[in-house]
Order: sequence, then C-alpha cells, then structure tokens
Amino acid sequence: MSEIVVSRPRPGVTRVEMNRPERLNAMTSGMVEGLHGALAEAAADPECRVVVLTGAGRGFCAGLDLGGYGEPEGVDGAGAVQRGLATQRHIAGLVQRIRRLPQPVVAEVNGAAAGGGLALVLASDLRIASTSAVFAVSFMRVGFSACDIGTSWMLPRLVGAGRAHELMMTARRFDAEEALRIGMLADAVAPDELSGRVDGAVDDLLSMPPLSLSLTKQAMWLSLEIPSFDAAVELENRQQVLTMMTADQTEAMAAYVEKRAPDYGNR
Repeated sequence: MSEIVVSRPRPGVTRVEMNRPERLNAMTSGMVEGLHGALAEAAADPECRVVVLTGAGRGFCAGLDLGGYGEPEGVDGAGAVQRGLATQRHIAGLVQRIRRLPQPVVAEVNGAAAGGGLALVLASDLRIASTSAVFAVSFMRVGFSACDIGTSWMLPRLVGAGRAHELMMTARRFDAEEALRIGMLADAVAPDELSGRVDGAVDDLLSMPPLSLSLTKQAMWLSLEIPSFDAAVELENRQQVLTMMTADQTEAMAAYVEKRAPDYGNR
C-alpha cells in the first residue's frame, strides 16, 4: 500500500493524501520522501493549478512515527551527527517545498495534526479543518525543542507571538474552534461538510488567473520577510506590471465586465 496517494479529482487539481491511517498518518522516511516526490511532480505539472493536502482515515498527520521513522537515502556510512542532520533536513524540507510551490496548497485537515503534521498545516496557503480536528505543537512532549520544521517562524506570524509562545511552550492540545478564533484556520466546518467546503475554496482559486494566483502566493509569504513597507510596495508594483501584460489579465477583465466565467490559457 502506497504511503502517499496522488489523484486528480478534476482538471487543474492535484490531491495528495497521506495514507497511513492505522498510524494517523504518522511520518516515516518513506512517507516524507513520497510527499517530496508528489509535491515536486505537482510543481512541474503545467496543468496543476491547486494542490489539496489531506490525510486518510480519521487523522491528518500525527507527526513523526515514534515507533520507527527510518533514515533518508544517502546516509549510509555517515556519522551520527551527519545522519541526524540529513534526517532533519529531509523532514523540514517539506515545509520549504510547500512554501516554494507555485500553486496554492489547501490543507484539508480531517483530523489530528500534531508536531510535523501541524507544520504541514501551517505551511499551507489555505487551512480548512473539520471541527473534529485537534492540534498540538508536541515536539517537547518527546524531549525535543518545540522549534522544529518551521513552526517557530510560521506560527507566530499566523496567530501572533504571544499566543504562539503559549502553544509552543505548553504543548497543549487545542481544537479547531480555537484554531479558527486565533486565526490559524480560514474555516472550521462539521466533518461531513469538510469536503464540500474545500471544493468551494478550490472553485474560488480556479476562478483566478494562474499567474496572478501564483504571484500572489509568492508575495504574501515574501511580505512576511521583507524588512520595509517600501520594499513590499515595489514587489507589488512589479507583480502588477507582469500580470497586466498577460493575455489572462485581458480575459479576466473581459469576463468580469461581461459577467461570464473566464477561460484562461495561462498566457
């Protein structure tokens, strides 16, 4: 049974499902490598415009499999420090890959998301959860620093430093209602409504010009790192000029004026 299942439920959409339901989709080296491969394939696919990331069964991703993670390829013969660093980079590289993906990533959080699973949620662009989902920054509960897999950078920027400090230093569980209230989630809906809610969000994303959507994702994340207001404005200025020169911008304007659905060619 493949630990990662990739499907294309409709044109323009790639669905990536973590598939270890008996372990709440806890991460192994093989599953992480499979995620890297699926995301790389989506990034290179000109037909893919949105990626949906979810988990099989009743969990999204419970973090690292404490029963045995394994090691990434290419570490045979390396020292303990070198093997550990390679493993750490292999895992943490997932959130960097999600951030750099040209397509927006929608996290369809169907259940528990803890540790590395929470990091995958935070790295996504739209985060929509079932009300049955629970979250935890759980790294310290097993003896590690809570600052792992990009969480110390992403969580404060989504919920504020004060709340992030509390969640990371206590490692307490919090539910979807609280995650929505503090701004970590875009929405939280009943379990039987989750798929439809995600489909609606995907509809909205697919209605946007592909390059405009990709550049917006890029700029929104970069703006969290840009040190000044003027630098952010100059980035926006360049994005506006790039998009106004595309055929899709002309089509978007015409469709809006004529009150019809646009037909984009990614040109």
